[in-house]
Amino acid sequence: MIKNINKIIAVMVMTMMVGVSCSDLEDFNQNDKNISDETLEIDFQHVGSKYQPIFENIYRYDPAWVFQLQQNLNADVYSGYMTNPRPFVAGANNTTYSLVSGWNNFIWSVPYENIMGNSKTISELASEDYPTLDAVNLILKVEAMHRVSDIFGPIVYTNFGDLDNAGVYDSQQAAYNAFFTDLDTAVESLNADLDNKSFTAFDMVYDGDYAQWVKFANSLRLRLAVRISMIDPTKAKLEGEKALNPVNGGLIEVNTDNFIVHSTKPHPLSIIDNSWGDVRMNASMESILSGYNDSRKEAYFDESMDYAGERKGVRGGNPLLPGYADELAQKADYIGFSAINDDIHTSDVQLMTASEVYFLKAEAALRGWANAGDVQSNYELGISTSFDQHGLSGDAAAYIADNSSVPADYVDPVTASNSIPAGSTVTIAWNTGDSDEMKLEKIITQKWIAMFPDGQEAWSEFRRTSYPKIFPVVSNQSGGLIDTNLQIRRIPFVDSELSTNAPGVTDAVTKLGGADNGGTRLWWDTGSNF
Repeated sequence: MIKNINKIIAVMVMTMMVGVSCSDLEDFNQNDKNISDETLEIDFQHVGSKYQPIFENIYRYDPAWVFQLQQNLNADVYSGYMTNPRPFVAGANNTTYSLVSGWNNFIWSVPYENIMGNSKTISELASEDYPTLDAVNLILKVEAMHRVSDIFGPIVYTNFGDLDNAGVYDSQQAAYNAFFTDLDTAVESLNADLDNKSFTAFDMVYDGDYAQWVKFANSLRLRLAVRISMIDPTKAKLEGEKALNPVNGGLIEVNTDNFIVHSTKPHPLSIIDNSWGDVRMNASMESILSGYNDSRKEAYFDESMDYAGERKGVRGGNPLLPGYADELAQKADYIGFSAINDDIHTSDVQLMTASEVYFLKAEAALRGWANAGDVQSNYELGISTSFDQHGLSGDAAAYIADNSSVPADYVDPVTASNSIPAGSTVTIAWNTGDSDEMKLEKIITQKWIAMFPDGQEAWSEFRRTSYPKIFPVVSNQSGGLIDTNLQIRRIPFVDSELSTNAPGVTDAVTKLGGADNGGTRLWWDTGSNF
């Protein structure tokens, strides 16, 4: 039977080949630059299939435990956004500065295994013939890898995949310069061909609208320019003004412009929060949102199960406290504090919003950069745009005018020794008579509120500016390497690199400019704001 079927198939193939003329064969073998639109769309799949792993690993979607190690048990906690009710590893873990190298490997491995390799392949396949496809790839690479640099400092970026220089790290300054160069290439390519729709089938953010990608690229450039504004003010101003110049395509301005990855997979925070009960509101969030009577606290967090009518946070860096037999017994007393609202952990992952951009413009204006606009107007637009994003636009005007509310003292109803006074008395309403330092504290505090739940960006801004004044850890188990009040500044280079690229790491430490520990400041982390 099988032999007969094979004979029938062979005859069919021969019959089909007889019907193919020489001209048909010539058409089939023509230069691929003249192929039909249909075939071109099929061919794009060999490039397009590489984008989804990039989109879904900037902020790891699946499995959720990988994201928990990539970001949640470091940046989300260090930012003052969230903390874990369970004192993992008997309280000796990242949150208490007893850094767990096995956890931290994922901060490095996720982007290098899922983003840099795919990005390199896309550039090899698309940069020459399909520059707009590579342009989006470059923007995504910068978005992903500036986050990695903002954790470690020096990273492997310009030398990635270079056989002659494999494993050679860029200093953070060199990496940032490369980020700006990649954004130059991307924006130039997109602006030259804005109507091209070749990316539509693969786009998980803007449905193939290249004008929106240009706005995001410019907004990302502004973020990076502001980040280096104290360490390299000349370069910062140059890049910031390039982003702010409307001739280059504009910035994210409204919430429909927000850079939000749309996936069908569950948001990892929904699993960590709802299924496992491993994350709750941070005490710093409670202090600031409650003190300001900020209605976004209801949009961000659920009412406490144990304390009716309250949004209750947990102090970060809790050890295994006296009186508890084990981790789970302590977790049982804190798991009833406020979980994250389900409106936050949908399948969409927020990585940049219009409100953040207005706060970036406010700081740029404070620093005197061209085309930044008015400081106060940008500050107030940042607040109102954030309220609008969460369906609370009717609350914004009264909030913006509030010149008396301040962050509240924190009271731990379970462990009284965890209670702590508020770290700041900064108010909300703009006052032109304030010092530049006070103005910056207001800008960054409101920016920090608006960027939730992206703890990575919030932690970076806290380190750069020391704002807002978030609470120090309860227990510092760093052995003196990390100052409790200054708080953790970076993650050390990971074991996987130390074991496979020891010379590269040794060189990277010299480019870091300090000891390879959590207390060493990054290049842009100067300890001064003006």
